[in-house]
Amino acid sequence: MPTLLGGLRRRLLAPSLTSVSFAGRGFPITPSAATSRLETVPQAVVCGFEWGIEAPALWEIERRLDMIEPEQRGFAYEGATMAATILDVMPGRRRDRTRELLEGPGKPHIFLAYIGIGFAMARLPRPLWKKVLPELTGVPYHPVMSWLAVDGYGFDRAYFDTRRWVDEQYVPKPYPWEDRPDYFLRAVDQGVGRALWFIHGANPGDVADAVNRFAGHRRADLWSGVGLASTFAGGCGRQGLALLRDAAGEHQDELALGMVFAVKARTYSGFVPPHTRLAATTLGGLTLDAAHELGDRTEVAADAPGPEPAYEQWRQRIRDHFAVSGQRLAS
Repeated sequence: MPTLLGGLRRRLLAPSLTSVSFAGRGFPITPSAATSRLETVPQAVVCGFEWGIEAPALWEIERRLDMIEPEQRGFAYEGATMAATILDVMPGRRRDRTRELLEGPGKPHIFLAYIGIGFAMARLPRPLWKKVLPELTGVPYHPVMSWLAVDGYGFDRAYFDTRRWVDEQYVPKPYPWEDRPDYFLRAVDQGVGRALWFIHGANPGDVADAVNRFAGHRRADLWSGVGLASTFAGGCGRQGLALLRDAAGEHQDELALGMVFAVKARTYSGFVPPHTRLAATTLGGLTLDAAHELGDRTEVAADAPGPEPAYEQWRQRIRDHFAVSGQRLAS
């Protein structure tokens, strides 16, 4: 059962469902059944955060999150991980909630859990960021995919401070995540691109226009974020995805790259919704199995040498596949 202190933390720290809704954020979206379904994503994150910030036993958090429908459960784990991260860095608190969550019931949702760490980073002063990433044992994709925490930070800022981060195209100061400050801004933009999918209600034309308002050197990473969001969260059908693919133009490879990572995340979680299968075919010209296999065979070890982080080397191998094969043009 939640404690009095846990309930107080939830009241003080948890956003309301209204405040994360598209209307609550003032996004330029015409309400529809599709946008209503899409905005359940941030609302699932809030539910996970509320349950996590009360700091119940891990077993109770797991039981609560199991009640979320499979399609949205990973997003709820984002929120629970965000809460665990904030609790871990509080003075006088235990330091292992995030590790226990991610080595335990959160392991199948590790991709989205990293994003939850990024949500916490958006609410913590930078000096505390060095404490947010736990040392994990027996968790695949760690720490290579921890760059998704920086992605999550970018998503959060674009979603909640849209005027500054999207309209004014704010560029934050680099941070030495994984000792690579040179890559920080690129990972941030991948998150901003994901946010654009939600800010514009999965409308392909509006999303493309938003990306194209950014400086040219930022668009590739923005498009990869759009590809990830459209594949993992859904929001439009085959025709809309085909329009999105065509609108990406020279960045179709980036769009397909985001799709492959979304397929990896969905298949690893154990639940793949129909819209993810559809995006694999439409954005990348691949079956779901082929997209998953592509992600597997291009994986890069955490200690791989090179001028780029292993995460970006992995992304580049996927990007190269589409550039060489031309499969992205299939519909």
